[in-house]
Amino acid sequence: MKATIWHNPACGTSRKTLAILEETPGVEVSVVEYLKTAPSADKLAQLYRDAGMTPQQGLRLRGTDAVERGLPDADDATVLAAMAADPRLIERPLVETDKGVRLCRPQELVAQIL
Repeated sequence: MKATIWHNPACGTSRKTLAILEETPGVEVSVVEYLKTAPSADKLAQLYRDAGMTPQQGLRLRGTDAVERGLPDADDATVLAAMAADPRLIERPLVETDKGVRLCRPQELVAQIL
């Protein structure tokens, strides 16, 4: 099974999720450091749709200016464009497999798509 993780190596939850993926037999992991290689607004829309969540639910509030910018109450297109332009606004880690997408907070949620 292939798994892609949108990863921030400075984040403990992201590191723990990556470790789960790497330790699971049969999982081929692709790591995208999203702060270096930001996903497009279209890719983010697909990830959130597949995860069954809104872009606002995937918005990182802690350590960002999202609230000051009014993003929690903004429309989807505005939130997605802001995330694509400033990937610090993306809550992490997002993991995608053939079985779906999860925002892995807590990291144990990754088991739902393995």
